[in-house]
Amino acid sequence: MAEMLTNLSAYFELPFVRYAFIVGVLIALCASLLGVTLVLKRFSFIGDGLSHVAFGAMAVAAVVGLTNNMLIVMPVTIISAVLLLKTGSNAKIKGDAAVAMISVGALAVGYMLMNLHPTSSNVSGDVCTTLFGSTSILTLTEEEVWFCAVLSVIVVAAFFFFYHKIFSVTFDENFARATGTRAGSYNLIIAVIIAVIIVIGMNLVGSLLISALIIFPALSAMRLFKSFRSVTICSAILSVGCSSLGILASLLFNTPVGATIVISDMLAFGIFSLIGVFKTGLRD
Repeated sequence: MAEMLTNLSAYFELPFVRYAFIVGVLIALCASLLGVTLVLKRFSFIGDGLSHVAFGAMAVAAVVGLTNNMLIVMPVTIISAVLLLKTGSNAKIKGDAAVAMISVGALAVGYMLMNLHPTSSNVSGDVCTTLFGSTSILTLTEEEVWFCAVLSVIVVAAFFFFYHKIFSVTFDENFARATGTRAGSYNLIIAVIIAVIIVIGMNLVGSLLISALIIFPALSAMRLFKSFRSVTICSAILSVGCSSLGILASLLFNTPVGATIVISDMLAFGIFSLIGVFKTGLRD
């Protein structure tokens, strides 16, 4: 134990480790805030769909040789979030079908482009790195950390500013519309915020695992709490804790950062589920 603490202390003397930890905590916090809303609105797979879109956009950016892929990835993901919302509200194409269409299509286009115009001799490795995360979280520059911090502040501020409206459209959208709330506009805000979270989170856990970072903390919190506020607060604390634990474990045991964080979230879900069952048994 003492040796582990010594190793961690030595690691945190390195700037890139501190950068990775800061970005990991910020991404986890942002991802957890809207996870509750997505679960309650039964739109959990929007994160998965948008992450596949971001993968396709990253492939396009690599093919055209952009040094800053955010110039393509961010606007394409946001536009896709808007289209997903509009398509999902179409009576002919339900929400889950819209997610499947966009996500599978973007994934296929991205993989095709990476094969037709490879940017390295190891296409399979590049694809695996993009989908499941990489060590890029440990090579962040100070500018990238500030970029992530600014986006995270905007996401958190938007969530708290629109908290009551998000709450109303989450629980009863029809009632919210009846009381004059522009539910469509706030659904759009939710979709855009999720798109931003997806983009800033891909460096941490990869495009296939980012939805787990959004959904698992919310589901875990719901095992113990019932009110929207309590679930959101618990989800945020749990997400930050699991992300921190995952990053520390990956440093100590040399495991993939993204997968370690997701496994931490899975373990937390199992523990919270057991506690929830125990509490239910005591009430009965």
